[in-house]
Amino acid sequence: MALGGAPQAYPQTSDRTSDRPVAHRGFDLIGWLSAPRHSGTPGMFALGPAARTPQEQRDEEGTGVPSWQLLLRAALNLVVAWEVFYYLGSLVNVEIRGFVVPKVGDGGGLTFTTWLVDLLEIALLIKIFGRMGRWPLVWRRFGRPLVRRAVEATEKKAVIPAQADGRPQTVDPWWAFRAVAEPGGLALLEQETAAGRVSDVDHQRLNRALECVRDYPDRLAALLAAVRDHGSAACAHPSGARDLPGRGAGNDLLLRQIRLGAAEDVPKNPPAYRGVDLALDPTLLGTSLLAVGPSGTGKTARLARPVAETLCLQALAGTAVAVVVGAADADLGPDSWYDVVVAPGDPRGRYGLDLYGGARRPDEGAARLADALLPEELAPRATLARQALQQVVGPFAAAYGRPPGLRELCLLLRGDADAWTGLREELRASGRLTDHQYDLAQRERMHGQIDDPGGLLADRLGLLDRPVFAGCFNAAPSGAEHGTDQQNSVQQNSVQQGSVPHSTVPRGADRPPSADAGLPLFAMHALDHPLRVRIALPEHAHPEAARILARLAVGQFLHAAGTRQDRSLFAGLVVDDASAVIDAHSVRDLQRLRGAHSGAVLLLRTLSDLPESLRAPLFGAVGGRMAFPGLAPWDGTLFAETWGTVWVDERDVTRAPDISGGIIKRTWRAIRTVLAGERAHTESVTTRRVERRRWSPSELAQVLPGGHAVLSLTAVDGTPVPPLLVDLRS
Repeated sequence: MALGGAPQAYPQTSDRTSDRPVAHRGFDLIGWLSAPRHSGTPGMFALGPAARTPQEQRDEEGTGVPSWQLLLRAALNLVVAWEVFYYLGSLVNVEIRGFVVPKVGDGGGLTFTTWLVDLLEIALLIKIFGRMGRWPLVWRRFGRPLVRRAVEATEKKAVIPAQADGRPQTVDPWWAFRAVAEPGGLALLEQETAAGRVSDVDHQRLNRALECVRDYPDRLAALLAAVRDHGSAACAHPSGARDLPGRGAGNDLLLRQIRLGAAEDVPKNPPAYRGVDLALDPTLLGTSLLAVGPSGTGKTARLARPVAETLCLQALAGTAVAVVVGAADADLGPDSWYDVVVAPGDPRGRYGLDLYGGARRPDEGAARLADALLPEELAPRATLARQALQQVVGPFAAAYGRPPGLRELCLLLRGDADAWTGLREELRASGRLTDHQYDLAQRERMHGQIDDPGGLLADRLGLLDRPVFAGCFNAAPSGAEHGTDQQNSVQQNSVQQGSVPHSTVPRGADRPPSADAGLPLFAMHALDHPLRVRIALPEHAHPEAARILARLAVGQFLHAAGTRQDRSLFAGLVVDDASAVIDAHSVRDLQRLRGAHSGAVLLLRTLSDLPESLRAPLFGAVGGRMAFPGLAPWDGTLFAETWGTVWVDERDVTRAPDISGGIIKRTWRAIRTVLAGERAHTESVTTRRVERRRWSPSELAQVLPGGHAVLSLTAVDGTPVPPLLVDLRS
């Protein structure tokens, strides 16, 4: 099975679909499946032009020679070769007759010897004059295309294999279902396919569902019943969506690729990649991608949005989960693309964010929250901050059965007497006071001291405890019944892998939240389900709060993706501005995504936004790197060092006045100098092999044209894609 559960090929044909009428409207599913695809080279769009073969690369060697000059030289060498063969052959035959006839006579032995010598002469002349006349290049440029066209014309006249009724066979899109479906169980599905009402998302979603339930007879029977009754709408995504509005044309869900652009036909690009379309897929996104470039160069529109689009489409097909983090006004697709839109500070928001990410253990959630709260300049105090939060969250969860709300956490960190008294009484009532006595004593001992991180954490949390964010984060419920149900509302609405009944679970965004309970909270622990999540940050109105939320969301994703048990879904993260989220913890967690069927796309305006100690480790943690035009030279230096060097042929041309020859030649040169106004020179060309950088910092900073980028990739298995100049506008 291919990555994500999609079959790798559809070679089967069937006469059960031969009676369907040809569809002239809607989506041509059969044509989409039948389209020729080439695979095997990472980074190449399968529906685009194939990679150049070694033979085609050799054909490019003579592209600079004009055709007339090439043919004239070949013809002259052919004439000379024939003359040499004619006269040399006559002379050789005379010598052979005088040597052979006395020994074997003039019969068959002489004839055989003559033919053998002629063949040796022809081979020797072809080798000598063929090289001088460049006959192999003439064959590749003129002869082989003529032969290919003749063969294609012959094939067109051949009889096309047909079925019994005379019509050609077609690819059966539902061959995988026919082996398990009852007669007539796919009738509705075939009718919708013929009418063009089955999209590529429907096809991949149903095949994915079949792969998940094939080994479970009860679920398989439910899936087949749903397909029989509801056709292509069976096993729909819980949102009810079967496609994305306004989706682009560069998606190929069969191989889960998104087309980015075309590699330019320039000497900087290796010959095998020149002119081909480049694409991203989970095998390349699984090593993560870092893109650096100033604002306005197309990072969001030409990279972040297409990747978010393909991840959302794969989520609808049941093969991925998408989390997209960016400013509220960033062009990352409309809200209709997503199941969950977390927009703190937006009165139209329908979801909040769980500060603890739905962590199974309180210490994990507290550690992620502490890392997000501290700014980068206070990173040395991260250990004390983690310990302080864990000493509060752990006992509180043991006492109340839920993590503390935002305001409760602030009061406990500041050492409020009433809050601590209430916590102790609840622990004593539940019989857990002895277990957490040491943590409480440690935390109380730190209250009021200079190095106590509790006050700092409470101040940072105060940035989120604002009226504009009311209900967006964990609140202190009036009753215990609000706690767990509120946090799990999003997870209850997520699609379960392998569930097949045709039912659309209503989204929480479609229900107006209660003013008392607050918004339903999204927990990053729900990465086991094919969700589409958009976190819209209030960067303009509340920039510091947006930085905290970005760090929190990314930290929770990296932790949840690396520790989840079910890794059948590809977990994709897109961060439109990653300057606030990259720290030592996130760099370490990025390295773990490669083995967890997960990946991240991080966008930066400049590497100067990061501490110098993190830049080199970040480049080492990701497998894909992308440089956009306008890059600062000091940023380009790191790209150039990462991409390394390559051996190239360097030509040195030395010109000197021509003083050779006798008096006649020198007189003619003097006359030509007077007439032409310049002296005759001789040129000396020296070619040597030297090592040069693939891309220098000055080239990345000054030479890249607008709408282009230099992209290098690495597959999960380690296969590299060299840095390529890509036209993102094509």
